[in-house]
Amino acid sequence: MDSAPTFDHQALLELAGMRMPFGKYQGWRLIDLPEPYVVWFARQGFPEGKLGDSLRTVYEIKVNGLEFLFDPLR
Repeated sequence: MDSAPTFDHQALLELAGMRMPFGKYQGWRLIDLPEPYVVWFARQGFPEGKLGDSLRTVYEIKVNGLEFLFDPLR
């Protein structure tokens, strides 16, 4: 029996409010970062800690075509 993936709604809401603290896209919400920028991080290595974990989540959502999950959060 296949089951649908489950999402932690609170974690998704928190992710939607997080902003990039540095660089070219400083101040942008992580969910609004351009995909090539997030892919660059995936290749170079994500930062340590919560920011890295959050960018990794954004990366997984974007590259798997699940960006529609962000639509109601914008």
